Amino acid sequence: MRSEFATELQNLHVRFSEMAMMVSEALEKAVRALKEHDSQLAQQVIDRDQLINNREIDLEKKSFEMIALQQPVTSDLRMIITVLKASSDLERMGDHAVSIAQATLRLQGHAPMLAVEDLIVQVHTQVAGMFQQAIQAYLREDDQAAIAISQQDYTVDKLIHQLNKQCIQEMKADPQYVEDGTIYMLIANYLERMGDYVTNLCEWVVYLKQGKLTDLDSKKDF
Repeated sequence: MRSEFATELQNLHVRFSEMAMMVSEALEKAVRALKEHDSQLAQQVIDRDQLINNREIDLEKKSFEMIALQQPVTSDLRMIITVLKASSDLERMGDHAVSIAQATLRLQGHAPMLAVEDLIVQVHTQVAGMFQQAIQAYLREDDQAAIAISQQDYTVDKLIHQLNKQCIQEMKADPQYVEDGTIYMLIANYLERMGDYVTNLCEWVVYLKQGKLTDLDSKKDF
């Protein structure tokens, strides 16, 4: 019986890790579609979002089943709760990748704001790097790495501030950019929220290791 539970727990762990890779791919494709003005790639991100949603539902169902039927304790229970809660954060990250793809479609045929798009790529690089590091911290159950990763969100916020400032400058200089500038600022907001969800993932890694909830969000004004 214990061996069967261990197998189920490992499978839950693997399927969560796969979901993280699905979300990472969606984010990468969404930003690449924006930068390359690729409407087909953007649509692909939108179309594949249901796979991420289905995986989150599957993980939630399995987590509840394991808690109800196996009545796990201590570290095993923390692993199941971590997957249950963190998969919800991953699903929301996937939703934001879709929102970026949808915004890309709205920008099709418009003159790009190149300086703004370059900043978006910089933000994506930072967020994607944090995300990959957070998943590695989860796999290693490395709470100290998770804490350090969460502190990188400050860099994301600084880049977002710079990006919004650039948008406003270009919108003031040329009124034709007002609509597009607003869309770019929405994209920036989606990326900022994704950075926040990475911080949430880091908090769950700390919980997994230490058994306590810790607030790692340290927002600052600029």
